Amino acid sequence: MTYLTRISACFVLLAAVTLGSGFASAQQADAAMTEKVLGHHLAAFGAGDVADIMSDYTSDSVLITPGGALRGLDQIRPLFEGLVAEFGKPGASFTMGTQIIEGDIAYIVWSAETADNVYEVATDTFVVRDGKIHRQTFAGKITSKK
Repeated sequence: MTYLTRISACFVLLAAVTLGSGFASAQQADAAMTEKVLGHHLAAFGAGDVADIMSDYTSDSVLITPGGALRGLDQIRPLFEGLVAEFGKPGASFTMGTQIIEGDIAYIVWSAETADNVYEVATDTFVVRDGKIHRQTFAGKITSKK
């Protein structure tokens, strides 16, 4: 265990002891809500239901991609309309790799292949607040088949 790891572990232990079970309960509640929202989001995407996907966002949501930040429903919706169209073509596959939930943050790593692209590796990070995706980041290594 490195010195920095030991210090981090001590800080976490101190925070848990200092804040008591109220902190742990709040973290567990956040994690449960985050897991619920992420599960809904992935199921809605798998079903190709743009309206259901968009129900996970608000007008204050921000989705950051390598191409820039998308702010609010009107900017986020076209991204998912395009993705649902792409993943709706015959032969598309999606594989979930890593899924980690810590409080109000969810992190996923996945890969996929569609008729148009190979997603060798992709990652999304979600920040969930009040049962909605407040912030999201996306990055991936995407190779076009065209």
